[in-house]
Amino acid sequence: MPSIDPTRSPLRADLLLLLVTMLAAAGWIFSKEALAGMPPLLFIGTRFLIAGGILALFALAALRRLSLADWRLAAGVGLIFSAALSLWVLGLHHSRHLGESAFINSLGILLVPVVARLLFGDRPPRTTWIALPVALIGFALLSLNAGFRIETSQWLMVGAAAGFSLLINANSRVVRRVPALPLTAIQLLVVGLVLTLASLPLEPWPSRLSVATLGWVAASVLFASTLRFFLQVHAQGLTTPSHAAVILMLEAVWAALMAAWWFEESMTLLQLTGCSLIFAALLINRWHWVRRLFKRR
Repeated sequence: MPSIDPTRSPLRADLLLLLVTMLAAAGWIFSKEALAGMPPLLFIGTRFLIAGGILALFALAALRRLSLADWRLAAGVGLIFSAALSLWVLGLHHSRHLGESAFINSLGILLVPVVARLLFGDRPPRTTWIALPVALIGFALLSLNAGFRIETSQWLMVGAAAGFSLLINANSRVVRRVPALPLTAIQLLVVGLVLTLASLPLEPWPSRLSVATLGWVAASVLFASTLRFFLQVHAQGLTTPSHAAVILMLEAVWAALMAAWWFEESMTLLQLTGCSLIFAALLINRWHWVRRLFKRR
């Protein structure tokens, strides 16, 4: 993709990223509905295989220019993506409260600087060490809501969050060598192949799929995967990564609101407090960029 001046079209970038968060949140609804008619790994594998194929059509010229080493790097990151997504979809499959799961999954943003410190020696900002205890208290309150125990879905979402934090760190380094659009296409294709193949021996495949299930799968592919990632790649080229991360934090909020509307979910006081603390931790972690965002406005 051509390089784009980060100072160009800031309002356009913000609006596109806001739309991306809404599409990502809608993906939680689409996925939960699709899981009623498909096993988890088969669903996520099929979804990403088709989405990756569609994105690859837009990235054909760039894909042809990649070296074998570039393909290996992109595919390697795709394997990390596969592990994180398998935990995410299994967590979603077992989840009894979609909004809560979305906030737990957002812990991955907080873990990005911690993973960068452990693996690459980067120095996290001081706000990270303030935000982490706040987030842990929030997660503890969510586990207390289940009666002093952490549910299976919560463990899986924490594992997914850790996987996504590793993925973000790996992507931030690989994207310096491989353009974002072909990199995303390769990763989605790898996820689709790996998880569809993993589904074969692990899950019973349905003999037929209902029209409703096919509709939810199509919505997941076209809107929550293809359109979302295409717009996200484009919007991130119009702004800085840290600025984009501030807006992308809204995904959990949208997911909770959509779940309240679509599934008529409600939160107990413990859940609401726990989710609020996790979101507060996200704001603390990105406080420098949140402050800059409001100053610019």
